[in-house]
Amino acid sequence: MKRLMPLLCLILLVLRVLASEATSAEDKYINSLLSQMTLEEKVTLLHGNSTFYVGGIPRLGIPEWAMSDGPHGVRAEFNRHDWHYAGWTNDSATYLPTGTAIAATWNLDLCRTRGETLGDEARWRGKDVLLGPGVNIIRSPLCGRNFEYLSEDPYLAGQLAAAYIAGLQSRDVAACVKHFAANNQERWRLENSSQLSARTLHEIYLPAFKAAVKQGGSLCVMSGYNRVNGIFCAENAMLAQDILKGEWGFEGVYMSDWGATQSTVESAFNGLDVEMGTWAGHYDEWFFSRALLQAVRNDEVPMSVIDEKVRRVLRVMYRTHVIGNQRRYGPGSINTAEHQQEAYREAAEAIVLLKNSQGMLPLDASKIHSVAVIGDNATRKHSFGGMSSEIKALYEITPLQGLTDRLKGTNINIRFAQGYEAVSRDSVVPKSLRDSLMVQAVELARESDVAIVCCGLNHYYDSENFDRDDMALPYDQTALIQAVCRANPRTIVVVVAGSPVDLVSPSVCAPVIVWSWMGGMEVGHALADVLLGEVNPSGKLPFTIGYSLDQYGPHALGCFPGNEREVSYDEGIYVGYRWFEAKGFPALYPFGYGQSYTTFAYGKPQLSATKIHTGDQLTVSIPITNVGKMAGKEVVQLYVEDVASSVDRPLKELKGFTKLALNPGQTAQAVFTLTADDLAFYDESIKGWKTEAGEFRLHIGASSADIRQSATFTFVEP
Repeated sequence: MKRLMPLLCLILLVLRVLASEATSAEDKYINSLLSQMTLEEKVTLLHGNSTFYVGGIPRLGIPEWAMSDGPHGVRAEFNRHDWHYAGWTNDSATYLPTGTAIAATWNLDLCRTRGETLGDEARWRGKDVLLGPGVNIIRSPLCGRNFEYLSEDPYLAGQLAAAYIAGLQSRDVAACVKHFAANNQERWRLENSSQLSARTLHEIYLPAFKAAVKQGGSLCVMSGYNRVNGIFCAENAMLAQDILKGEWGFEGVYMSDWGATQSTVESAFNGLDVEMGTWAGHYDEWFFSRALLQAVRNDEVPMSVIDEKVRRVLRVMYRTHVIGNQRRYGPGSINTAEHQQEAYREAAEAIVLLKNSQGMLPLDASKIHSVAVIGDNATRKHSFGGMSSEIKALYEITPLQGLTDRLKGTNINIRFAQGYEAVSRDSVVPKSLRDSLMVQAVELARESDVAIVCCGLNHYYDSENFDRDDMALPYDQTALIQAVCRANPRTIVVVVAGSPVDLVSPSVCAPVIVWSWMGGMEVGHALADVLLGEVNPSGKLPFTIGYSLDQYGPHALGCFPGNEREVSYDEGIYVGYRWFEAKGFPALYPFGYGQSYTTFAYGKPQLSATKIHTGDQLTVSIPITNVGKMAGKEVVQLYVEDVASSVDRPLKELKGFTKLALNPGQTAQAVFTLTADDLAFYDESIKGWKTEAGEFRLHIGASSADIRQSATFTFVEP
């Protein structure tokens, strides 16, 4: 070993030199470009010159910087100077499941391949930046953009986002994680201020962004529209300068959401790098256009500030090979069979089996002669809705089409009934039409061996720019479900939604409830395969479904949605399952919950140590065995409890998860690694994170409410 040490030292030295040369090559190239630019050219790189482009500098070989919406698919092409689609015939994209759906997979590998798929398609479309993922916390069930986001839990959201970003950026496409920060509602989003403590901000609303930046390496971050503690996100020095660029060492571009910039000098000094907007045709009037030029000429903004912003833009361009050298990754591809298979895999693993009385699922097709498929969501396509999440999908398999495809060639008679009329939130359906549609659906259910009611929400309710008023299923769907269940006791309720809804009554009357999300272009096939047992459901809820709206902290405390000026986050760190557990509220379906067609047994956990210090790693392993008769996948969840803290803390917090695929009788180890950082809380008195000495308890289970094993260890201060 002693003989090897000099060689190892030499290798390390060579690696350091190579890393230094790589960095200096980037810096030299950027410095060279900067030295040749006029002030006007520099400012050109700091604001949009059309709906989704930032202007280039052709004489220096700097092309326009092309952006696109795309959390779950590259958006169709717009006209350059308005919000009308350009009418291209070759801009149909692969439509992947929405945010909460991919989160329900709890599968990091799928998230990475999702990013790769999006990167392939963005490259094919010539896009340099894809605006996503959205990692804002699901604070209330009513937020209109919940379907775009990932979870109520910051750890889950952060880990999934980091994997997604790594995959996307491997294709030379920059991610732009959004919306930074504490942007948790749509109502009054352009004016209101999220009023929250430093601890709440750091423990709940920042960790997913931190993971996106520090683990995923996100090259861009988008500001929220809202204010945080009175200051707009686009000019909030605490968020952008102190935390993002300072504490986290972010080297990329902090850009505004479209139209979220409110000032020139304040935004310039406080961290904003690029202004994007919606004032098409008036680019000279933007805050970072003519006004910024004038601010520099008036000595209100020094050239060094401008240079730093330009440097960041060029750095992202360089690292994604827009400038400097040839792209590492080729021209990309779109709508390939591989991409469509990715959409299918995500949809299949996202589906959550909430209830399965007497093992009614999977269905035995040999014993069924007729199926009634009921509900507008059985035939409705969801891709082209939700505003910035709109996707021009190449195709979209609905639940009815999926069942029809999978049962083709059998003697099973599939018939459809509308059940309810889905109209916009402001429209009213005449009672006579509502009654007629329900009667038709009930009669069809009564005549069939099995009834499948496809209910839930659509993009009249799950959408950017507004929040829902309540958790109720719209269009009298609860009454429809109850009537169908009375007519046919073999009724399956399929929920199509991206946000929590009221399922109390359906859970009482329906023997089976399946949550299939807005699951992308292959969701119909995936759903059919789950119902027929070709796929064993393995999805787990990324949020809590309560019995009533007033079980959720912001609503129990009356602080959602607040008002035009501010919304108080009085629930603090108690969001989602943290609030439910602190208050002793039972959940209808808890965070992390989901059934399977097989059964998993949890063995005894093994810890690598009973005491750890700062700098140590604690390895936790637990054997999981499939004791059922069908192959399946189990999401094993690790929660940490601080047994005796000096501050109020949640009863437990998610700090690890893994998804295991097991054949019948097979055993595998779920392995987790913890450090002192995973035990810390944000201490406002020191303005930093603190891990206290003492006893900690680990809880390992199948959901936040289904803990199978526990173990304790001690953290010892040095």
